[in-house]
Amino acid sequence: MPNKKITVEGVEIVISTQQKEDYISLTDMAKYKKYFSGVVISNWLTTKYTIQFLGAWEQLYNPNFNVMEFHNIKNEVGTNGFIVSSSMWINKTNAIGLISKAGRHGGGTFAHKDIAFEFGTWLSPEFKLYLIKEFQRLKEDENTRKSLEWDVKRLLAKVNYKVHTDAVKENLIPAEVSKSQRDRIYSSEGDVLNVAMFGMTALEWREKNLGKKGNIRDYANVTQLVCLAGLESLNAEFIRQGLQQGDRLKRLNEIAIIQMRSLTGQKSIGKY
Repeated sequence: MPNKKITVEGVEIVISTQQKEDYISLTDMAKYKKYFSGVVISNWLTTKYTIQFLGAWEQLYNPNFNVMEFHNIKNEVGTNGFIVSSSMWINKTNAIGLISKAGRHGGGTFAHKDIAFEFGTWLSPEFKLYLIKEFQRLKEDENTRKSLEWDVKRLLAKVNYKVHTDAVKENLIPAEVSKSQRDRIYSSEGDVLNVAMFGMTALEWREKNLGKKGNIRDYANVTQLVCLAGLESLNAEFIRQGLQQGDRLKRLNEIAIIQMRSLTGQKSIGKY
């Protein structure tokens, strides 16, 4: 997932998502102090309150946290010459609240949002308030985009589902078949579209994604759903024309490849 950015008091701050959790760049936040970021972060870490806070957070959320090392560090903090760096804290305690990333672009020390807000308090109460405000604005924008995408998905599915199933019912299903037979035919036709668009059947997708809920189409993006909507209408027409399923699959796949290349600029989409 690509990084996001917010600007707080003139400071551009990167936000990275790790395991569905937001981590905010302390390296970027520290620039507010106009000193070398590593020194600012280390000064913050080398206080007893900060270590106590980090230890409490880790014990709450991290089952692999090294409590013994935590107590050793807590006892040493405040003594002459003892300095805590983010890498030292992470390596000695197996901490997950802080993350150290290498690289000139996008590298530095990141902290879970709970910890980053605490760091913001240490930098400046005013800075923390603006940070929280901008972070909330970012999340509201993300929720709006997700809601819009969901509305588009729902509308596309609703508009095309009846067109497709009506064509299947009118042209492929004999009048006297049982419900289970009808279900099997509908499933087969659904998989014609799945294979044409995604390169696999619904069952194959489930076998490859055992930990995911829903179905293959729930994880499609808007571009794929727009293309899929067109394929549903085309398949309905091909059915009315009397084309065999294998021929329809080949034509639908060729159309999907052309459309997705045009919409996304990808070089290949996986031909059936």
